[in-house]
Amino acid sequence: MKFSTIILVALRQINEFVAHNGVAPIPNPSAPLPAGQDGLKLSNDPAHPFITPGPDDLRGSCPALNTLANNGYLPRNGVGRPDQIVTAVMEGLNLGNDFAKFLVYQAFLMNSNPLTNLMSIGMKTPLTGQDPPKPALVGGLSQHGTFEGDTSMSRVDAFFGDPAAFNQTRFNDFLSFATKYGANGTYDINATAELRFERPQDSIMTNPQLVFTSPRILSAYSEAVFPLVYFVDGRLNNRQLTQDAGSSFFANQRVPADFHRPPAPVSFEIIEPMVNQIFTKHPFTPGVNHGRNNYVLQPKTPALSDFCRIYGDIVLRVVPGQYPKPTCQLKDALNKNLGFFYDTVKFQHNCTQAFPYDKY
Repeated sequence: MKFSTIILVALRQINEFVAHNGVAPIPNPSAPLPAGQDGLKLSNDPAHPFITPGPDDLRGSCPALNTLANNGYLPRNGVGRPDQIVTAVMEGLNLGNDFAKFLVYQAFLMNSNPLTNLMSIGMKTPLTGQDPPKPALVGGLSQHGTFEGDTSMSRVDAFFGDPAAFNQTRFNDFLSFATKYGANGTYDINATAELRFERPQDSIMTNPQLVFTSPRILSAYSEAVFPLVYFVDGRLNNRQLTQDAGSSFFANQRVPADFHRPPAPVSFEIIEPMVNQIFTKHPFTPGVNHGRNNYVLQPKTPALSDFCRIYGDIVLRVVPGQYPKPTCQLKDALNKNLGFFYDTVKFQHNCTQAFPYDKY
């Protein structure tokens, strides 16, 4: 099939979808929590009881989002709009507004349905609506190779099984590293640095299809320090996660009893120095395995320290890889979300805006 024919088919599919369903409105990203409402707060309050997910409720690779859905901060079916997800992580765990939007819109651009403005926090689902034309994936947050990837702390690499499912053996390693390296048996910054370094080392030896490049390298190091901040009771706020609290979030996917979120919004200025600290202790170069224990460096992949190049890689390579020639309403939706994503990096990191499609 000629490329021009593919474009015409894609355009017809989009037009048919829009004619039948319309295009979902795209609300602006959520604003920061109001002053006075952004401090220490009980997370598992009466308005957010834990309810075991039903057989049709979607859960995925992110313990935080799974927990927030189980406690009702997110729609319990596991499908939501990006602004809903931003609000949920701010209210439940006190992520700072800029950092929350950066994470959510990064994941949304790679895993969502732009026409319906919906994303699954788990696997691909018809609940996000009819897919845009291929090569769009609309695979949900569990889609391997986008936001989710190899070397997880509590999930297996995709080569070995379902990378979205909690794996007790992997989590036992998490607990053992806390016992061996952490203060008083907690998962602290020292345990984090050692475990984050060990995970790719193990994958190099065992996973012939390991991929540890942008954008996964950024999410891997960021998610390593999240538990030190967002899963530690805000009344302690000591960056030391107890094994009981860790088990509640990771294994049980529920907010621990009497858990309070951090006493102030936690954003880039706190997370990034922690990421740099664990990376500096054990520097690691992006790469891929060509067979077990045959790790080939990828020097053209943006380094973890080069935030703006990672932003550009997502916007100019990853997103156009799924939407190479978007038209009409699809392009408008993508451009709007690309603008929201850029807004999260332009002030904090002074990145130059990248335009994979027409300027808007």
